[in-house]
Amino acid sequence: MIAQAEARRIALAALGFGRGRPARPDARHIRDAIRRLSLVQIDSVNVLVQAHYLVLFSRLGAYDRGRFNRLVYAEREFIEQWAHEASIVPAELWPLLEYRRAEFRIRPFMQAGILDERPEYADWVIEQIRERGALAAADLAEPEGVARRIPGSWYGSIPRIVLEALFARGVLCIADRLTNFARSYDLAERVVGTAHRDLRLSREEAQRELIRIAARAYGIATAADLGDYFRMLPRDAKPRIAELAEAGELELVEVEGWRDAAYLHPAAARPRKVEGASLLSPFDPVVWFRRRAERLFDFEYRIEIYTPAERRTHGYYVLPFLLDDRIVARVDLKADRKQKRLRVLSAHYEPGVKRTVVRGPLRDELKRLAGWLELETTDGV
Repeated sequence: MIAQAEARRIALAALGFGRGRPARPDARHIRDAIRRLSLVQIDSVNVLVQAHYLVLFSRLGAYDRGRFNRLVYAEREFIEQWAHEASIVPAELWPLLEYRRAEFRIRPFMQAGILDERPEYADWVIEQIRERGALAAADLAEPEGVARRIPGSWYGSIPRIVLEALFARGVLCIADRLTNFARSYDLAERVVGTAHRDLRLSREEAQRELIRIAARAYGIATAADLGDYFRMLPRDAKPRIAELAEAGELELVEVEGWRDAAYLHPAAARPRKVEGASLLSPFDPVVWFRRRAERLFDFEYRIEIYTPAERRTHGYYVLPFLLDDRIVARVDLKADRKQKRLRVLSAHYEPGVKRTVVRGPLRDELKRLAGWLELETTDGV
């Protein structure tokens, strides 16, 4: 039986905490942090800073975001793919996600019937990119005689919907992010290396490797946790997990207070303590699967971005605060770029937490975050 506190330490160590932040984070640290997780979820909300940047700050401190971007969009050691959700992943994961691209179906909210109704337009888009190089949606005209905008569509315009569908199917890849965070698209053959494109795996082989990656990233996890890491359906995840356990690649264990069986990665560190203080992105793997966060930290967490203001409990863009091996507080933050201030709109301490113990480390972390974002702090904790 593994104690719940030990399970927390195993999980946090696997996800890159408790190691101490480097004094001067460089490309090696950025590369290692991404590879430890194997995917960094992207979210475009910029009330503070985009989520994928914050995930690395939680582990590295004040690193160079420009260097991060060069690794992904210039050197292409990493690429964007649909993984957990929209994510940055090592380029070698391309063949592991091929079966997902092949099974891609247009989501209803995309309202992308244009692909079936006008396949010649999709072909035209591909040829435009082939001839002109990487293009954004704004660089492409809509089909003749068709309105550009689609009311009610998440993606807004026909060119963007078509680009996104071709990206999800693996015809296109993301070549760059523009200053407004819009995507620029290029042919997959010009973004992904030949060795990765030519590698072919069966659906089952790819799924087993994705579960291996999830197990290494989490350290200790239930079957639901492991499947969720790459958003694999339970009917696909469970047989692969069973196969890996049978082969001795995962150890079946019990964790105190967990109703479901857990799986321990054989290489997972089992530290006696985890020390440090980090603000977490709402899309950090520590908290992105809410049931796991509740199980590990007794921490109920919901993103309230889409909740009307009068019905929010904690705020609009709320970051959990991790102190050692517990989540002890949450703060609603906003980067006021005009005034160059990091504003703490609200702060909430978790039940049973001694504020006198938490307040100092939280203030220090807010100062570090503000400095990284070139802002000044306002005391709200």
